[in-house]
Order: sequence, then C-alpha cells, then structure tokens
Amino acid sequence: MKTDVLNAMTVDVEDFFHVSAFESVISPSQWKDYQPRVDANTRRLLDLFAKKDIKSTFFVLGWVAERYPELITEIHRQGHEIASHGYAHRRASQQSREELLQDVKRSKDHLEDLIGEQVLGYRAPSFSIGYSNEWAFEVLAELGFKYSSSTYPVKHDLYGTPDWPRFAYSRPENIVEIPIPTLRLMGKQIPIGGGGYFRLYPYKITEKLIRKYLQKEKQPYSFYFHPWEIDAQQPKLSNAPLKSRFRHYVNLHRTEAKLERLLSDFKWSTMRDVYGISK
Repeated sequence: MKTDVLNAMTVDVEDFFHVSAFESVISPSQWKDYQPRVDANTRRLLDLFAKKDIKSTFFVLGWVAERYPELITEIHRQGHEIASHGYAHRRASQQSREELLQDVKRSKDHLEDLIGEQVLGYRAPSFSIGYSNEWAFEVLAELGFKYSSSTYPVKHDLYGTPDWPRFAYSRPENIVEIPIPTLRLMGKQIPIGGGGYFRLYPYKITEKLIRKYLQKEKQPYSFYFHPWEIDAQQPKLSNAPLKSRFRHYVNLHRTEAKLERLLSDFKWSTMRDVYGISK
C-alpha cells in the first residue's frame, strides 16, 4: 500500500568512470578514453519517471552538463529539479577551500546558464562533507545554495558522520543540510538511502526498512541512485580493487525492476518540494 508521505527522489548524474570507487585506477585525465553512457541512461530514467508521473531532483556533475547541455535542458523542461554535484567529482574532503569553491562555482554557473534559474541544491561526491571540512558549508552559502545533501550519518570507509544530525536541519551558515537517511536498529544506524545498499538488499527488505523509517521517525525519506546503476551492459573494469568492483557491479541487472517497484510503492517528488526549500 502506498503511504501518504511525500518523499524525495534524487539522481546523481555521473558516468561509470567518474565514481570514487574507481578513482585509484581511472584519473580524470583518462575519462576521455571511455565512451560515455550517462546521456542514454539518464534519458531512460526520464522515460521511467514520466511513465510513473514522478518528479525528481537531478544532482548534475558539471563535466556531464558541459558535454550534454541538451540533456540538462530536457531534464528541466520535464519539470524536474536541477541541482549541482560539483564539476569534476572530486571529494570535497580532498580539496582546499579555494579548490572547492572554484569546482562548485563552475558547475553552478553552467547549470544556471543552461536552465535560466537559480540552482538551490548541492550534493558532495561520496557525501564528503564531514568533521575535517565543515567549512564547506560556508563555501556553499557563499555561492548562494539554499540546501545541501552531503552527509551520511553512518560509519563507512569512504565517508560518514555518525554523530551528526539524521534529519534535515538548518545550519549556522544559513543553509539546510539534508542527510542521507538511516534507520536506528539495536543501537546502530543502518544505511537505507539507496545506492549500493539498494542493489545489495532484496527489495522486500528495502521496502520494509523504508516503511519502518516513515512510521518510526515521522520524517520524509530521500532516495539516491545513479544512471549507471540501471546499466548492466556497461564496461567491466578488471583492474579495480575487488571490493570496489563488488560495490559497483553487484545486482546491476536487477536495479531497474526494483526501481520501478520503489516508484510505485511510495510517493515521490523533488528535494525542493519535499523539504520546502525556497529561493
């Protein structure tokens, strides 16, 4: 049964060779050596969202926007929200303050030129705002962002701020942070926000965890994933670390069908609408 709670559907628009899991074997200078698949995969998602009459927030990588401007304008034309995922998919925690400012500004300026309106939201690659670079929120506020979704309150080898707030909150920098959802079970915070966990868990478990979250927390839920996660035919990188390959390729062939069920079982809209973000 579909719940009445309106939840946020989000897509991180990047290609398979951009992901942090492969950064040890693919440098940005090598991106040109791979055939991009992000345009076709994102358009498949647009068709799926149109079929289900759902609006989503697309956190777009600036690299993608520069190469596929028509894709970005089509996303916007169909009524979805355009937000920023930075430019070059460098983790915020690996950049200086000035580097982060220039990376995010380049993305935001280009996206705003394409769609003709202000970009309100930002998501750091790999949820990489945390203890060591809390100043990043000052940079985002300086650039005019109204909200961020850049923290994940779990313990993880690549990211995580387990003792930071779990729900949307206003920060002192005058920006709203919307963390990736977790569910507290037996004293632990279980990641339930999407991505690799969505591909790993059987769908019935994901559905049960989301319903439990909505019932227990009385908060809207937000979900994230990537266009490459519905692309089982993408090239396989044999030289990447085993853990990275498992995380990236597990159950790709099942994701689209699971996503269709998710879209049908819950109510969805944009981050802007669900969390009441205004200019």
